[in-house]
Amino acid sequence: MSIPLPVLRRPGAALRRLRAAGAVVALGAVLAGCQMVGLDSGDFAPSSNPITVDTVTRNDRLAKVAREQHPRILATYGGEYSDAKLERVVAKVVGKLTLDPENPDQAYRITILDSPNVNAFALPGGYLYVTRGLLALANDSAELAAVLAHEMAHVTANHGLERQQKEAEEILASQVVNEVLGGSPVARAALVRGKLRLAQFSRNQELQADAIGIRTMGRVGYDPFAAARFLQSMAAYADFRSVSGDDASLDFLATHPNAPQRIELAKRHARAFGQPGEAGARDRDGFLAGIDGMLFGDTPEEGFVRGRDFLHPGLGVAFRVPPSFVIDNAAAAVTATGPGEVAIRFDGVSLSRRTALTDYITSGWVAGLEPGSVRAIELNGNEAATARARADGWQFSITVVRAGDQVYRLLTAAPLSSDRLEDVAGEVAASFRLLDARERQALRPLRVRVVTVRPGQTVGTLAAQMVGMDRKLELFRLLNALGPGATLSAGDRVKIVTDR
Repeated sequence: MSIPLPVLRRPGAALRRLRAAGAVVALGAVLAGCQMVGLDSGDFAPSSNPITVDTVTRNDRLAKVAREQHPRILATYGGEYSDAKLERVVAKVVGKLTLDPENPDQAYRITILDSPNVNAFALPGGYLYVTRGLLALANDSAELAAVLAHEMAHVTANHGLERQQKEAEEILASQVVNEVLGGSPVARAALVRGKLRLAQFSRNQELQADAIGIRTMGRVGYDPFAAARFLQSMAAYADFRSVSGDDASLDFLATHPNAPQRIELAKRHARAFGQPGEAGARDRDGFLAGIDGMLFGDTPEEGFVRGRDFLHPGLGVAFRVPPSFVIDNAAAAVTATGPGEVAIRFDGVSLSRRTALTDYITSGWVAGLEPGSVRAIELNGNEAATARARADGWQFSITVVRAGDQVYRLLTAAPLSSDRLEDVAGEVAASFRLLDARERQALRPLRVRVVTVRPGQTVGTLAAQMVGMDRKLELFRLLNALGPGATLSAGDRVKIVTDR
């Protein structure tokens, strides 16, 4: 969290920008970020000459683009997630999909990304990516196959090349990604508002990928109805995570908008292979065994969100947001949004001990600063300073706290008409504290654990075993694709989230 940014003039747009800054890398001109804006049907088939890993290595231009984007994707999504057991599960799914008799020459490179976001995408050259967040949400190998087959379909149909040719994006390909990762906040926001649409697949390409992917699943023996099931799970999870003012994010459904009609279309394609429960394998046991013990949520390097608390064992700091606020832990900053369009941002910068905090606040990074509001304070035994600012219909409260050579910034924004700014900012600032050695050592990452339901256990009792989060019952149902009236039986295997 070392990226200095000015006080953000529009908190809704600001939070969208914070979350979208890395997300658009997955939507850059050479990536298979997908969008569907309508629905119809058609007789779709893969290309007779797909651009895959094998052909990319023989094509200098495409090989160069793929090599350039891969490390940047890793940087945006937290790097690779290394787990041999999990890698075997994912590789098995990809390998089975490549046995499709209608696409015998496909070749792919699969990477599991160390990100809690629910996403999967592909480079035109056949580089496939899936996040551990998506793996945590899936409940069997067929659901994972549904997502990967969809992305592979974009490759075999050469959608990436078609888009590049149609929109003249060959030159823009590297520029887009560079702008996202290395540009100014203003440039990033402009990219989200404008260039994002250039990276999205067309309506027909999305429909084609849906159709090809489901047919591929059916031909190789996976349950093709898994596509509809997982679309429903992702939509439910997106609603669960929804935050007022959100726009783009690192999640799959940010680039694959879901609709009930799309689910029905997926079911229609699947019926060509039989009825639900009769067509294809799910491989639930093998998949659950693969994800058992997988990291869930944030990594220790990013800090942990525990309900309304953000705690960072590495930095040794913590704070709490008010009730009804939802925290989003991104690479550049921690943000939270709550009722009445009130927004909070937390980040840190390195600052010499010789620089007074009041001088730092007035050094030019705060837009619309009210000079008379700047004052030095003490916050839970730490040197601190506060100030107020106004800009473009918004009011801001700024608190900076020194901890060694690091200064932490708590920025709260609200509309000028709001009377909640001081209360929210004061509550968050008062909660900021340094963690002691015992607290830092006690913080452990969350993991997915697969357990067998014992006699007498219910959805409620199992959900109560989850730790580190609010809304346990709702999340338990989402992770296990259990509807509101669903029950469990002894012997069932389910996922819980725990720090043990």
